[in-house]
Amino acid sequence: MAISDAEFHYIKDFIYQQAAIDLEPGKAYLVESRLQPIARREGFASLSDMIAKLRAQPANGLNWLVVEAMTTNETYFFRDVHPFELLKTKVLPELIKRRAAQRQINIWCAAASSGQEPYSIMMLLREHFPELSTWKINFTATDISNQMLNRCREGFYSQLEVNRGLPVTLLVKYFEKISTEWKIKDDLRRAIDFRQLNLAQPWPALATMDIVFIRNVLIYFDAATKKPILARVRKLMSPDGYMFLGGAETTLNLDESFKRVQVNNSAYYQLNAA
Repeated sequence: MAISDAEFHYIKDFIYQQAAIDLEPGKAYLVESRLQPIARREGFASLSDMIAKLRAQPANGLNWLVVEAMTTNETYFFRDVHPFELLKTKVLPELIKRRAAQRQINIWCAAASSGQEPYSIMMLLREHFPELSTWKINFTATDISNQMLNRCREGFYSQLEVNRGLPVTLLVKYFEKISTEWKIKDDLRRAIDFRQLNLAQPWPALATMDIVFIRNVLIYFDAATKKPILARVRKLMSPDGYMFLGGAETTLNLDESFKRVQVNNSAYYQLNAA
């Protein structure tokens, strides 16, 4: 049974309050498709019954199940290609020169989803910058979803997932076949610190970052949420650091402290000089 308009608006407001995800009008079908499996699994006779329980007791354990279900986790290895090429040909070579004395680089992937993006970055480091094997690479990857973070830490991917964007040479080198799935090798998994972080709520302490990947997540937020997120990123970034956004995302009219640097088919953002 379809949820009512009132139930949709309750879920819309609830998701915004919990995770700042801005559901557009007309997305009742999305709410139904994402939440009905939870209602069945939790033993409710209907989705409406589950929403009624959530309204009566917002912190009864259902709240996080609902938030996780409404989080979009579309990702794949080396997604969009061009940012990774830019990372390889320009960003990392420049940083390696400037950090030669410190021999340390801090990287943050701010919307890790099921792990393909941070693992793509780590494979790129291993493949193209062997000199970094003696450096200190602090790599933090965060996501709002503990379910997704557990997937990241376990590092298991289906045949379909490794077929999306991952060159076979890297599959053979950095994964091992276990039954019908592929698992990231342990040394790569141990190189990344996966942590829970809700971008729309207060953040835990993080190091000053040289590279920030915050791609394809700001599109789910409204301007009132994007602005403080970008302000926090700005405070975390080193003065000569680099930020990568998704292709449909921008800092324009949100934070004038960033400048966009276009290089061929991709771009990164840096802080304007003080």
